Amino acid sequence: MTFRDFREEIARNKRDSLLLTIVVSLILFGLIFSMAYLFAPDALFITIPFSLIITVIYTWSSYQYGDQIVLSSVGARPADAPEYTYLRDSVEGLSIAAGIPPPKTYVIDSADLNAFATGNEPDNASIAVTTGLMKNLNRQELEGVIAHEMSHIKNRDIQFMTLVAVLVGLASILSHIILRNLRWSGSRRGRRGKDRGSGIEIFVLLIGVILAIIAPIVTRLVQLAVSRRREYLADASGAELTRYPEGLASALEKIMKLNTGKMDIDEAVSHLFFADPTHIPLDNLYATHPPIQDRIKRLREM
Repeated sequence: MTFRDFREEIARNKRDSLLLTIVVSLILFGLIFSMAYLFAPDALFITIPFSLIITVIYTWSSYQYGDQIVLSSVGARPADAPEYTYLRDSVEGLSIAAGIPPPKTYVIDSADLNAFATGNEPDNASIAVTTGLMKNLNRQELEGVIAHEMSHIKNRDIQFMTLVAVLVGLASILSHIILRNLRWSGSRRGRRGKDRGSGIEIFVLLIGVILAIIAPIVTRLVQLAVSRRREYLADASGAELTRYPEGLASALEKIMKLNTGKMDIDEAVSHLFFADPTHIPLDNLYATHPPIQDRIKRLREM
């Protein structure tokens, strides 16, 4: 992949990311409006601007502080201890090679081999790795994984990947709330009888139900679209950064052999990780990561 190809791919990723974030935000607006209408059906003209304001505020807050939400949700802790000196040095050295400020370094207590990057800007980024990754990888393999995550930062993937993670999480929560409150809403509507607002209420509730049902599926597809192509690009960029594709390929082989796919991670943030941290029955359809065998093949063909 040439330098021009890299720039074209990064530009395309940015355009796609913006479109996908708009799609998730619209779903989020619909869910917030439906939930607000469930509790205040007689205040339609207040509910619409209220839902819009909440959506905008939450999206902006997610962009600004989503990295801290993600780090907290996975139990990441700062890699300050002396035993993580080599990890911090590797992150700093590779950041210099990539031409970006050194990201903050975190550790996740997990036997699985994994890592992720998050943040809203390259100068405000973080990289988290599992204890299993540090225990099982040699120096070249660890540097390959870190270089992959460093490439996500340099390519500015982390901005939208982190934003989508937080928005997807909220969409799932709202879907659950709406579906759980349908019975209560139905009995309340029955008590009110057929009044002037019943037609609008039924329509809004129907839209809310549809969104609540399809939101988890649509947002999962958005995660897939956000993630897969970026993983290939970050693999190539990381290999270019270390000048040693075999280190990353070897790390992927160990991950394929040793990982259980049972990390205690919410599906909303799964697309941020270096390798899929969880396995679900529909992985063949909705996997957020490309097949590891394909990634290894591409690296060894470089």
